[in-house]
Amino acid sequence: MKSDIARKLDGYDALMGEIAAARKYGSDFTPLRGRLQDAVARLHPHRVALRVSRVIDETPSTRTLRLVPAAGNLPPFQTGQYITLFFDLGGVRTARPYSISSAPSQTAFWEITVRRVAEGLVSNHLLDLGPGALLESSGPAGTFVFNPVIHPPQLVCIAGGSGITPFMSMIRETVQRDLPRRITLLYGNRRLDDVIFHAELNELARSAVQFDYIPVVEDPPGNYPGRRGLIDAPLIREACGTLDDKVFFVCGPQGLYDHVLPQLEAMAVPRRRLRCEIYGAPANVWEQPGWPAEVDRHARFTVTLPGGRHVEAPAAVPLIRSLEKSGWAIPSLCRSGTCSLCRLKLLSGRIFQPPGVPVRSSDRRFGYIHACVSYPLSDLEILL
Repeated sequence: MKSDIARKLDGYDALMGEIAAARKYGSDFTPLRGRLQDAVARLHPHRVALRVSRVIDETPSTRTLRLVPAAGNLPPFQTGQYITLFFDLGGVRTARPYSISSAPSQTAFWEITVRRVAEGLVSNHLLDLGPGALLESSGPAGTFVFNPVIHPPQLVCIAGGSGITPFMSMIRETVQRDLPRRITLLYGNRRLDDVIFHAELNELARSAVQFDYIPVVEDPPGNYPGRRGLIDAPLIREACGTLDDKVFFVCGPQGLYDHVLPQLEAMAVPRRRLRCEIYGAPANVWEQPGWPAEVDRHARFTVTLPGGRHVEAPAAVPLIRSLEKSGWAIPSLCRSGTCSLCRLKLLSGRIFQPPGVPVRSSDRRFGYIHACVSYPLSDLEILL
């Protein structure tokens, strides 16, 4: 039946003639079978074995880890992309994404810059590592990149805290390769000694005509001569002038987005000219709009898994962390609700997802949730 239908299609006889000729006179490519997959795997590996070759102190709470391949070569990446590191710490299998802060032209190594987080399981582990330590990562991923096809060559980058890392890669590439772009960086921090890459950024701004650097310190020392307070609309407009020929990139903690995005909206920055990096689950999720007042952030709920197994889950902790601590290895990459690898089906119960989480409408329709940005509001039943 299928072949009868195919014969009625326009061009069927000519196509079959070409197939017959190719089979008779064409080369035998059987020995090359599998080479395409090998080439794709080199460019987009599922896992990369890494070794720490150098540890660089940046601030009292921040270090840069220089990572080299344990074997072979590193795949290429675009500035602004991240890698995800995988860990087994005290029996807890987990993962964390880190933006690459080095430039793509440094093909021999990747650098990630890590700030210590109070009671941070992974950050404390990473910052205690020394040269020679082995790590496992994903290949580079993420879409927080400059696209010269659709973006104008003038970038306004707004960073907060460790959100500077993807911009550092962009800036280094632009300056090192003398690319025809202009970058204006507004970089906010609470204290002066929190500013990562401060000396290098000052030097790059002094020596490179295509880069301007404006640090903004919220609580500086009394004799600080630079910008004070928060990054706001008047400062952004003063720094970048007209808006029509600019693309805006924003990366930092949730507080930066809560403050800066309304400023950009008030300035009538077109949405198509605004790129926001995913930055993980919010620290104090109960302060997010929409958190139900009747749910105590200290409440604990029971999650029922297939086979009748149970996991205890605190309300204010992402569901994926509760599952990991109970011995369940949940696939994940971005830890911010974008990659969909940690998607689970919610059979019963209520969860909270912070505003702006990019969950597909089809997932919402059929009851799928992203465990990395889902918080239990009641007892749950899920399907892994």
